[in-house]
Amino acid sequence: MKVKKKSTFWKRTRNILIVLLSFFLIWIAYHQIMTKFEQKKYPAIGQYVEVDGKKMHVYSKGKGEHTVVLLSGLGTTAPALDFEPLMNELAKHHKVVVIEPFGYGWSEFTKKERTVENITDEIRTALKESNIDGPYIFMPHSVSGIYSMYYVNQYPDEVEAIIGIDSTLPMATEYFQESTPDLPGYLKFVAPTGIARAAVNVISNNFLPIADEGTYSEQNLMMTKKLSAWKAYNSNVIEEAQELSNNIKKTKNMVFPPNMPIMMFTTKEDKVNEEGKSNVTFYQDQLRNQSTSELITLDGHHYLHWTKSQEMSKQINEFIESNLEGE
Repeated sequence: MKVKKKSTFWKRTRNILIVLLSFFLIWIAYHQIMTKFEQKKYPAIGQYVEVDGKKMHVYSKGKGEHTVVLLSGLGTTAPALDFEPLMNELAKHHKVVVIEPFGYGWSEFTKKERTVENITDEIRTALKESNIDGPYIFMPHSVSGIYSMYYVNQYPDEVEAIIGIDSTLPMATEYFQESTPDLPGYLKFVAPTGIARAAVNVISNNFLPIADEGTYSEQNLMMTKKLSAWKAYNSNVIEEAQELSNNIKKTKNMVFPPNMPIMMFTTKEDKVNEEGKSNVTFYQDQLRNQSTSELITLDGHHYLHWTKSQEMSKQINEFIESNLEGE
């Protein structure tokens, strides 16, 4: 009798597993079909250029004497959409460019390692292939501060200033005595299996900017959700996170050219550790040898451009006018 009950239990368990597996496979197929459909419905808003035989998406807006290149933080699914409010403000006076690295936004994926050398070279190639001439004002958000540091050390004549948005700089982990953040490798399956799509449907706000209503257009938010379903936590993003520690080591001894104007935005709501260190004290330390530098603190999220684009744009215009006009 007990044997029969045990046999029945395993049969039910097997049937449940078969049903769940079937549902999962159907969901993956549905996700792949919807992705193909949506990619046709929501084409790239900028232009494609060829970089290492792959398509990279470059979006530009505005005209002016100076070219501002916006570089996104780690895991920002669609940089061209995420930067929209800041881009619209800056484009009133300058040419503004967003490079979407491989694995981000409308750009394709790559099998090349996510080393600081490769990422920097890809940014540079994308700019050249887009016929966007320097010198550039790099505006890196978060982790792209590492790539900007490497770029300016390799090609100093191609960059006229750095304006960071809570930028990660190579000495940060040593200064705060912290380990480099990482992402587990299994997350690379989130996008291709449709798990990201399911998450976007259930908790869509977690994938959208935290901003007042009207800051981002409805079309922008819709496309952000769609691209999150296609690209969130894909293999290139995970590999970039896993390579971050090595990229920091490679740039650890690099500094900005002392005569290069540097401006940094960071948050006012800054945690101070037991040693009295904070983002503010870190940036003050990193900028102490610059002949021209400015540190601006603002109330807001790590993604300051979500809510402070108008204020940031005003500060940036004044900084450019004071330090770069007439050069």
